[in-house]
Amino acid sequence: MITKVRPIQKTLWPIHTAGGKRRRMTSSRVPGRSLPSFLFGHRLPAAFYRRDCAEVARDLLGAILVRREPNGVTAGIIVENEAYYGSADPASHAYRGRTTRNAPMFGAAGRAYVYFVYGNHHMLNAVCGERGDPAAVLIRALEPLAGFERMQRRRRSARERDLTNGPGRLTEALAIGAKHNGLSLAGRELFICAPYERRAGIARAKRVGIAGKSRSPLRFYLKQSRFVSRA
Repeated sequence: MITKVRPIQKTLWPIHTAGGKRRRMTSSRVPGRSLPSFLFGHRLPAAFYRRDCAEVARDLLGAILVRREPNGVTAGIIVENEAYYGSADPASHAYRGRTTRNAPMFGAAGRAYVYFVYGNHHMLNAVCGERGDPAAVLIRALEPLAGFERMQRRRRSARERDLTNGPGRLTEALAIGAKHNGLSLAGRELFICAPYERRAGIARAKRVGIAGKSRSPLRFYLKQSRFVSRA
């Protein structure tokens, strides 16, 4: 069991700065169309994810998750997530070894691990660490950034705050499902990039819905964000 959490080291990925204001989103011109600038931004490479999953979880705060569809884009800023280790973490899907369901966790870092729970929700994770050493970061909440009307139709919700403030809600809003399981998070259809500055400090807490000693403080969120699933 996880009894002692590894201390977080200073990031080697200077993609955020604390406390800054959000940069104005601009558009990039392509023939006959104006598209959000983050579509052409820096996609986080596989090497970013090939590290300790708690470090990755922290560094993903402020990054942008983008779902690109043939007829539009939905996107949001990651404001909350949780880290899950492998065989040393009883709360991890990989705790009891490799299965058909958790196979992506044992694969290459920087890919999506999408699973179905409660007969109703998909959950999006970013695979971390070295191949064969399963770990992942569960994306728990986003701040909506693009595709608001599309998110509202899918979520049947008029409140911006309720569109993506939960792991099942955000996948529904962005139409992320089983077909995205195993896809690269630096691809065309689903990717993560980080052109925004971090606007709030980071809080660390115990993971949600995890009981007993395995309820380690591996949940990370932006302190001042009103879009986290719970304070």
